[in-house]
Amino acid sequence: MNPHHEPDSGDGFRRPDLESSRSERYSSRMSVPTLSNVVDGRAVPSRADAGIDLIDPATEEVYARAPISTAEEIDEAYRAADRAFAHWGRTTPAERQLALFRLADAVAERAEEFADLESQDTGKPRATLVADEIDQSVDQLRFFAGAARDLDGRSAGEYLAGHTSYVRREPIGVIGQVTPWNYPLNMAVWKIAPAIAAGNTVVLKPSDTTPLSTLRLAEVAAEFLPAGVLNVVMGDRSTGAALLQHPTPQMVAITGSVRAGMEVAKSAASDLKRVHLELGGKAPAIVFADADPEKVAEGLVLAGYFNGGQDCTAATRVIVHESVHDAVVEALAARARSHGRTGAPGEEGILYGALNNAGQLERVSGIVDRLPAHADIVTGGRRQGERGYFYEATIVTGMRQDDEAVQEEIFGPVLTVQTFRDEAEALALANGVRYALAASVWTNDHARAMRLSRDLDFGCVWINTHIPFVSDMPHGGFKHSGYGKDLSHYGFEDYTRLKHVMTYLGE
Repeated sequence: MNPHHEPDSGDGFRRPDLESSRSERYSSRMSVPTLSNVVDGRAVPSRADAGIDLIDPATEEVYARAPISTAEEIDEAYRAADRAFAHWGRTTPAERQLALFRLADAVAERAEEFADLESQDTGKPRATLVADEIDQSVDQLRFFAGAARDLDGRSAGEYLAGHTSYVRREPIGVIGQVTPWNYPLNMAVWKIAPAIAAGNTVVLKPSDTTPLSTLRLAEVAAEFLPAGVLNVVMGDRSTGAALLQHPTPQMVAITGSVRAGMEVAKSAASDLKRVHLELGGKAPAIVFADADPEKVAEGLVLAGYFNGGQDCTAATRVIVHESVHDAVVEALAARARSHGRTGAPGEEGILYGALNNAGQLERVSGIVDRLPAHADIVTGGRRQGERGYFYEATIVTGMRQDDEAVQEEIFGPVLTVQTFRDEAEALALANGVRYALAASVWTNDHARAMRLSRDLDFGCVWINTHIPFVSDMPHGGFKHSGYGKDLSHYGFEDYTRLKHVMTYLGE
């Protein structure tokens, strides 16, 4: 979901409980509120001297300051989670379900508030946030509330004469988690909901640029969860590393870059922690000659530019049959110009807002600026305006398989186009990257779609669509896209462990 995921105004804080916890410290540039961690069920001002200015992506103005939590503060959060697990891990599924249902209802009631926070942090279009993201978070909370009471297990039985065996599915313990900036609330819910539903407790670090909605979620959750079940500490990449390397958690889970995932896996190996990694993507969309160019353009402009392309499952590589290349590119370009608009959160008719931060704008611009001579920018290819991290919807043709823009995750509003001659070549091009998260196939030939969905080496394959999610189905990739599943019953089971219990019958 990538450099984008690495633990790398007063009007926006109309929340009495957060207002009361603000520190009197100030940013070096202007007077702004300093945020507090949420530990043991309450807002706790950080004792750290260092902090991070939160910058509005649309205006480049500082609107708050987040602390870089100290090692001692991480220790305190883990102690709270450890204390809470002694009780929470023994609660009934019904109790956990009820708490999550109540939390889901509370988030739904505060949907407009969460949308305001998310738009402030990310620069996303405010008009669509409730339907596109907040409602999804509510649905995901409700799904995992239901899952709490639906754990599968083998029937008890005599698998050895004179002995009865059964299997217990138990919570793992304390979980350390790190979430990215592209979908702050959604990603927090993806991490905490299955963990808490299974009886675990959590210490989570949100991205350094987008902590607001996660903090608010933890504050709201404190109304329904015992103290210490959910703890949120802020900080930078070093904070994330310290949180994941801490000896307390029995499992660590991140959504982040490939490099970050490798570092987490290495550090976890030294302590034999369980690891859940959701990393980058480079999703191909294979377009065959029998696909309707207009429908393809409609689907891929949305799938490629939604959220500014800052989505690990976004359509990024359009691989089109050579016979319909021109027609598909023409349709894509026309649709991108008419519907792929970017602008400030309050503007009407925009598809996506600013890129999240200055570093991401520099990354996207750099990859486009370094395009080889054989590439052709059909539309876009430049920053929009001089203020805010806006980048135009971009289409690049003439790409070759070993080009940087084809191999490396851009995480921005850029579609690259390649051609193929037959099904075998299309498959080779699609699979010929190190990422393996998502892909799509566009064709009216059912047998071809079935063959491709079998042979594409990706954790999710869409047919004649790209990017829809449902809480009931698993999300997660292969290869350098990581391992473990989010969402679905499979994601829930990732946060449990199995225990075999055998009883001698005395016979």
